[in-house]
Amino acid sequence: MDKNIEELSIEIERRIKLFTERMDENAQAYEIAELLDEVREKDKKRFIDLLKSFPEDLKADVLSELSKTAQEDALEAINAKELANIIEEMDTDDAADIVQQIEEIDETKAEKVLDEIDTKESKVLRELIGYDENEAGAHMQTELFKAYIDEAIGESVKRLKQMKQEGGLDNAYHVFIVDSRDRFLGMMPMEDLVLQGPDEVYRNALEKEGALTVSVNPKDSIDKVIELAGNYNMNVIPVVDEFGILLGRITADDIYDLMEKQATDQIYGMAGVQEESEESENIIEAGKIRAIWLGINLITAVAASIVIGFFDSTIQSIVALAVLMPIVASMGGNAGTQSLTVTVRKLALGDIDPTEAKAVIAKEVLLSLGNGLIYAVVMGLVAFFWFDMPLLGIVIALSMVINLFAAGFFGATIPLVLKGLGIDPAVGSTVLLTTVTDIVGFFSFLGLATIILL
Repeated sequence: MDKNIEELSIEIERRIKLFTERMDENAQAYEIAELLDEVREKDKKRFIDLLKSFPEDLKADVLSELSKTAQEDALEAINAKELANIIEEMDTDDAADIVQQIEEIDETKAEKVLDEIDTKESKVLRELIGYDENEAGAHMQTELFKAYIDEAIGESVKRLKQMKQEGGLDNAYHVFIVDSRDRFLGMMPMEDLVLQGPDEVYRNALEKEGALTVSVNPKDSIDKVIELAGNYNMNVIPVVDEFGILLGRITADDIYDLMEKQATDQIYGMAGVQEESEESENIIEAGKIRAIWLGINLITAVAASIVIGFFDSTIQSIVALAVLMPIVASMGGNAGTQSLTVTVRKLALGDIDPTEAKAVIAKEVLLSLGNGLIYAVVMGLVAFFWFDMPLLGIVIALSMVINLFAAGFFGATIPLVLKGLGIDPAVGSTVLLTTVTDIVGFFSFLGLATIILL
């Protein structure tokens, strides 16, 4: 049921009460953000007024959960000093995201916000926003629970309690063990500490329980973060510098967001669109990106048409060729898309390294060729009985084999080549592949028809 603004406001007040009573705070913040998004659609001013009326800690949680367009409206409407107060309530990874978003809207305002924030925290945020969006450091949170290798577990737990009471740490599911120079030695889940006595030192606990030592460098790509999370079933990943110094952690919520973004980018990329433009309310921006790829597609379609033009006299002599041409192109296109999708996905998951490239191409070629032989026989018989022309059946059968062979080869090769050139294989692969399968399909079919039938 579509609620009016007053009903939404009453529901928001109820959620705020639950939040202040510490009743499932994360869930309440998310629910309030959803309700605020609905208010914004009806009345932007009321949306801003409601958000400004929240307690600072709730503002911080809700602002992080709002949709991107709602966040932009809020960041434009709230002044620099207020934003600084809100950001100081956030974890550093969320705070860095918000500062970066302010910077995209108004660089001067972003600088004012950073100047209003505590000097130490401002320095951390400046470092975080200095990383590229595709680097691990951009998604790092500096708040974590660390303990020293020769420290007693009981003493470290006391520090953890103090950090929680002071609001310096929201969640601590792992303890990050370091040496006296803060070099990362490994991490243990908190439940393992329950099995140890308070006087036990971490060195002994590590020897008995073991620890996970996997980590990433802040300059590593997010693809590596996703790969490690999947391979080692990690819901938090330590970030260390080139000297092994522990800098921070990438938490589960960011890992899930990165996985979702990677999958979304692949889907959008293969369609020739961009997530940012599609989620933007600026229809001109979205249309511009689509227009570019449609223009490229038009050029490739013209190339395929030129190939057909070379054989116009052949088509005029045998009209049946015009009827069967789309079948050859369509089968090649679909077979190529299958190979392309599998290869792009494997590249994204890190399942293909340079030494395996030949094996991947060979597998896709064999699969496409096998299917090509099967459907060549089918289409050869169909063409023979349909048009009562035995040689036409042979032409389309041979063309089908050639085109599906090309589809498998190029469907696997194009993304591998693009990856080698440092280009996202999800972007543009489909357009290139369609061009190849269309040209090979038309050229082989019409060329063989000219040689065999005329």
